[in-house]
Amino acid sequence: MEIKFYQSLLDDIKTRIHKSQAKAALSVNAEMIALYWDIGKLINQLQGEQGWGATVTARLANDIKNELPEIRGFSERNLKFMVQLYKEYDTDSIGKQPVSQLNNKISGNIEIRKQPVSQIPWGHNILLMQKIKDKQIRFWYIEQTIVNNWSRDVLSLMIKSNLHLRQGETINNFSTTLTSQQSNLVKETLKDPYIFDFLTIAQPFTERELETALVKHVEKFLLELGAGFAFVGRQYKLTVSDQDYYLDLLFYHLKMRCFIVIDLKKGDFKPEYAGKMNFYCSAVDDLIKHEIDKPTIGLILCQTKDKVVAEYALRGLHKPIGISEFELTRSLPRNLQSSLPTIEEIENELKNE
Repeated sequence: MEIKFYQSLLDDIKTRIHKSQAKAALSVNAEMIALYWDIGKLINQLQGEQGWGATVTARLANDIKNELPEIRGFSERNLKFMVQLYKEYDTDSIGKQPVSQLNNKISGNIEIRKQPVSQIPWGHNILLMQKIKDKQIRFWYIEQTIVNNWSRDVLSLMIKSNLHLRQGETINNFSTTLTSQQSNLVKETLKDPYIFDFLTIAQPFTERELETALVKHVEKFLLELGAGFAFVGRQYKLTVSDQDYYLDLLFYHLKMRCFIVIDLKKGDFKPEYAGKMNFYCSAVDDLIKHEIDKPTIGLILCQTKDKVVAEYALRGLHKPIGISEFELTRSLPRNLQSSLPTIEEIENELKNE
């Protein structure tokens, strides 16, 4: 028995097992969501027909617990969310969503199984119903959760950072430098601004200090960048005509099948940054890009940018480049900031207590 053939067989079987387990888990989750929708429908209808108040959910929760002690997930709180699930995804038109073609209406548990709603865990659905009232935005986050396999905590973080307002907002020249399909994919992948609130950097800081901090927290950095980014290196050396050049950060995107060069710039965007990035992308394409890879993407991250200046800087360049801002922390509004107590005021208040 040759080792390589056996290992190939073992790897194939393991892959099939994992795929089967994933499909089984999705099927179980879909059945559970459909069940919850049905229960919510029953409770809501009887509340309307019989005039029952909200106390019926407390009584149901207690009786289910007593008569089916081994079954979990039917607390009073959960039963109320089931009713909300039914109300949210009943026969109301949800229209065409920006990221997928959804049925116009959800009517009955057979239909709900076809929706992305049934493809994410119950806890995710509760979070989305609580935090996002606009159904289009909610369905966008559902699709992103499915694609990126977000945990509930990560989903909460993305909602808090208003990802739906940042995705696809980078200033770029992709439509003139990439194919239509590739351009759309890159636009959907990049965002503006990027939020690096996981960093604690003392002001003032240098670009090198920012770069070091991002690499130190590379897992959180990759989470903010999004699914598919693989870290290749920091200060990646390229030798062009016997001269050495160093890329701040180099990534490879598994879905887009291309290298992504990130250049970190403190302060405002300057037009010369675009020319430098164009040079970097050309060098990566010639020196390390594989023939099956797509064109290298450049991403310039700066603290602020003038939109018109950025658009002029990209005009006429032949390499695909995006320009986005980054934020270390979300600053407080001035009126709120001025209303906060100072440390001295807090100390005095504690002394008085």
